[in-house]
Formats: sequence, C-alpha cells, structure tokens
Amino acid sequence: MKKLAIFDLDGTLIDSIADLGAATNYALSCYELPTHPLDSYRMRVGNGVNKLIERALPESERSPERVAQLRQDFTRYYNDHCTDRTRPYNGITELLKDLQTENVAIAVASNKYQHATEKLVRHFFPDINFLAICGQRDGIPIKPDPSVVFEIIGKAAVAKAQVIYIGDSGVDIETARRACVDSVGVSWGFRTPAELAQAGAGTIVDTPDQIFNLIIK
Repeated sequence: MKKLAIFDLDGTLIDSIADLGAATNYALSCYELPTHPLDSYRMRVGNGVNKLIERALPESERSPERVAQLRQDFTRYYNDHCTDRTRPYNGITELLKDLQTENVAIAVASNKYQHATEKLVRHFFPDINFLAICGQRDGIPIKPDPSVVFEIIGKAAVAKAQVIYIGDSGVDIETARRACVDSVGVSWGFRTPAELAQAGAGTIVDTPDQIFNLIIK
C-alpha cells in the first residue's frame, strides 16, 4: 500500500484544455497573431505557461520578450476564466475521497503557475484535505525536474517506496523516474498511451478506480 499519491493536475485530475486554449488564443488575438483550434492545445501544454505560449506563437515571434508580453494577457484572462469549461474527469472526485478515507496523503504537482493551480484545486475539490498543492513558483524548477516531488515527499515524511506519482504525459513519467518513485500514466489525458509507454510508465490505467486498486493493495 502506498502512503502518498502525487497527482499532476491538467489532463490527470481535470480536463482544462478548452480554458487553456481560450486563454492562449485571447493573448494571441491581442496582437493580431494567428489563433489555433482548442483541441490542438493538447500537444502544446505540459511544460508551463511560457512554453505553452512559445509553442502557440509563429516561429518568427518566439522571443523571450514576446512570450513575457503574451503571458501577461494570458494570465489576466485565465485568472478570470479558468473554471469556465474545465471539469474534473469522471470518477476523479470519488477517487480522491476514497483515498482520503484510506488515510492516503494526497498532493498535486503541476507546471501551471501557483495561483491558478490553487484556485482550480480548491474550486473543484473543496472536500479534499491536500497535503500540498504545488504549482510553478519562482526559484523552483518545473517538471520533469523532480524538485517539487522531493518537496512533497519531505512534507509527507515517507519513504520513496511508499510514493506513487500519477500523470498523463511523458513529462510526468520522466518526473517520477528522476525522483525514483513509482509512476502511473492515465490514458484519458492530453497525451497518448503510446507517449506514456515510450516514457517508461510503470503502469497505464484507463479508469480512476484502477488507480485506487494500485494504491490500496
């Protein structure tokens, strides 16, 4: 049995692609730059907002200054609209409640900036007592750097063998590998099972109840 479950947020706990895409398109439109179909953002997310914006920009516009400029517009829009179309995946709320009942510590490790990470988690999962809600913060490297996982493990005071990390992308699986903890890839997220398998996911699941069975055994 695992004592700590660390979850990625976007594509793992919540389907947020429409709101992320809308915020990016808003920022692009502020400068009359081309926008993209919302579903296409599945392959642009996963490495933080700066990388999301960089991937959405035309190649000729991908300067640090332009990215920083659009990030301001993205953040202003997203802070107000991040819950418009975002929803938890089916079965996720029940999974978190069941893990909490079993006294499994629950944490979130996201590359989304801290304010939005906390807002979304508190909004959609108000009944869950999270050990930690960790988003992108100044001075802390983003995933796949394992620093955020080490931070959470330190708060939980558990051995790495008692930790499981759950995510939907190769970035998540690589994060778990670098942290030397077991990984689970979810097939319902933004990336494909093939990407998860290629990254070395320990297990790939199709439903949240499969995660529960892996943890409580």
